[in-house]
Amino acid sequence: MNKTAQTDYDIHPLINQRWSPRAFRNEMPPRDALLRLFEAARWAPSSGNGQPWQFVVTSIENPQAYEKLFATLHPANQAWVGSAPLLVMAVMEALRDNGRSNLWAPYDLGQAVANLAIQATAEGLFVHQMAGFDREQAKVAFNLPEQFEPMTVFVIGYPGDPDSLSDDLRERELAPRERKPLSSFTFEDEWGQPLER
Repeated sequence: MNKTAQTDYDIHPLINQRWSPRAFRNEMPPRDALLRLFEAARWAPSSGNGQPWQFVVTSIENPQAYEKLFATLHPANQAWVGSAPLLVMAVMEALRDNGRSNLWAPYDLGQAVANLAIQATAEGLFVHQMAGFDREQAKVAFNLPEQFEPMTVFVIGYPGDPDSLSDDLRERELAPRERKPLSSFTFEDEWGQPLER
């Protein structure tokens, strides 16, 4: 399914075509394609080159681990995630080696996942990120060390049939993509003054 963004300005096709489906085919991507996604994440920028990202990857090929991560999801996400072949927990290292808080870790992890999502688009794969999960349950279930914090869970897979979704989710799946106008968040010289076109 194609959901190309209707942009005001030309952007790279991989960004234009990236979106977050809820319908996925129950089909594992090739191992080398999967590894390229995490290689893309590896080369994201980070504060002081600290690279505070970690990923726990589960797949339908190991149902026990997959179900353990699936169980942490809020029911609204569980309703559609089940057909996706890969379920991944994105984790940040919240403390630096000196024991001080790494305030930029969430930003850095976000950049790594953004790189991963763009690489996924290049591979014909799609990523849907979710904030709706129990972070403490996930931390315990996967024995994360104290300095690590789960930030998001995401699925990776090939887009599936929207008719496999419930009526309300199918409607959201088929709806056009929307974003705030550029003028509402990009300012020039002072807060609230939109960047001139």
